Amino acid sequence: MEFKREIYLNKLIMKKHNGLIKVVTGMRRSGKSYLLFTLFKNHLIESGVEENHIIEIAFDSFENKKFRDPEILYPFIKEQIKDDKMYYIILDEVQLLNDFEAVLNGLIRIKNVDVYVTGSNAKFLSKDIITEFRGRGDELYIQPLSFSEFVESYDGNKYDAWNEYVLYGGLPPVVLLSTVEQKTELLKTLFKETYINDIISRHNIKNKEEFEELIDILSSGIGSLTNPKKLADTFKSKKQKAISTNTLRNYIDYLCDAFIINKTIRYDIKGKKYIDTPQKFYFSDIGLRNARINFRQIEENHTMENIIYNELITRGFNVDVGLVPHTQRNAEGKIVHKQLEVDFVCNKVSKRYYIQSAFSIPDNEKMQQESKSLLNIDDSFKKIIVVKDVPAPYYTEEGIMVIGLYDFLLDKNSHDF
Repeated sequence: MEFKREIYLNKLIMKKHNGLIKVVTGMRRSGKSYLLFTLFKNHLIESGVEENHIIEIAFDSFENKKFRDPEILYPFIKEQIKDDKMYYIILDEVQLLNDFEAVLNGLIRIKNVDVYVTGSNAKFLSKDIITEFRGRGDELYIQPLSFSEFVESYDGNKYDAWNEYVLYGGLPPVVLLSTVEQKTELLKTLFKETYINDIISRHNIKNKEEFEELIDILSSGIGSLTNPKKLADTFKSKKQKAISTNTLRNYIDYLCDAFIINKTIRYDIKGKKYIDTPQKFYFSDIGLRNARINFRQIEENHTMENIIYNELITRGFNVDVGLVPHTQRNAEGKIVHKQLEVDFVCNKVSKRYYIQSAFSIPDNEKMQQESKSLLNIDDSFKKIIVVKDVPAPYYTEEGIMVIGLYDFLLDKNSHDF
């Protein structure tokens, strides 16, 4: 089974010859090495690049162990460069190379060299890895398979594909497994033995139990507004444990830094300002989240919201949670001030979209409820409601586009229907 990863391959192709180190980041097992060593290499060969102009080294391979010494690697690469044509250097698990920052910064000074790297230890998973290259890096963040990528490789219809995806997510090695037992076991093993251990090791976390309990709380509350203060109160009331807000804030940052979860900040649409707290958290892979809570609490409405968020990130949007102040009179005639929420405020360059995730809209009352926050926005940017089951996209009288989940997820340009 081949995963085409066309979104990421095309982005990588666009970055060719830009004079920077192309750094492919993302959580473990998301397909970074496959993107470079298979898909991108095939592209180079199909584009006419001779194979002896592609220098590829996987530092975790025993046969390449000697190249972890920069005094051996650098002269070796220089010896391979025999003419003025472009050479493509592809390095995997580059964190195993001693003093790799200096080596890479040296390589890109060679005029006919284009450098691509990836790595998968805790340090290299960090979102601030580009700072290691002193402004000479260009990051490409790769996510697990989106739903549309999953459907491309699925042997069945989109409805059955959704039922599987919503449970086990889109990590390629999980998707390749054939049984429920295998998928479940691998997801649990990855979370516990790989992701958590990486973070604990990198940050020297002493209170491992509390750290894992925080993960459990976040797993149970995807898409819910929270902050370190609320989480500290939860530990105190339900766990009978005192843990500082600063510690919890650090733990959350570690999880975000390793791409396990993503944090969204609230944005006051009318006031045009950010509100730092509370925030929402979504998992980069819904299968990992489900495995963490032993596949309990699989409320499809929250899972759907998480998957839509991931899709928007894949499409290159910056995504915030929208807030719209609203004033109305209650049944007693008193003025009441409310804050209405927009699930996603999506920005890309000069474009903006407001998107609501609604599992179902069975009647007009529910439609009014889902539309209320959108109708209180007084600008002309596009407003969208994504619903689990809608026969075909349509526009309401107020100009809101209502689109079915499958139509939205399976077409990368659906937000412009």
